[in-house]
Amino acid sequence: MHECKITVRVRYVECDPMGYLHHSHYLPYLEMGRTELLRQSGADYRTLESEGFFFVVTKLSIAFKRPARYDDELEIVTRIVRKTHVRIDHEYEIFNLQSRVLISTASTTIACVNRAGELIPIPETPAITPVPPPER
Repeated sequence: MHECKITVRVRYVECDPMGYLHHSHYLPYLEMGRTELLRQSGADYRTLESEGFFFVVTKLSIAFKRPARYDDELEIVTRIVRKTHVRIDHEYEIFNLQSRVLISTASTTIACVNRAGELIPIPETPAITPVPPPER
């Protein structure tokens, strides 16, 4: 599996006083997408970490297109677009599930490190294989 879709509902605690999803809460949504993509592919962070493989975010970019509001259901699409021996690049699209409006795009680069924080090769697993983005 190289693409994953999850849904989340914007909670009240995640909103600013105007009822909009606060920008800081997009980061956990991206993490949830990466985690679920890995899980659906047959691997998991807990096992990788117990074997000494850790993944750290080294680059992050988010573009906010439209606001999300309290109680909106969102669909987060996560895909791997590039992989080297030590890093993985993900891209994300976040949609309002009901209206299908694109509200945000994002990208992250994560690097594989050991417990000392030194770069190490990513373990081979089908869960960590890139796929080209869909044609639009």
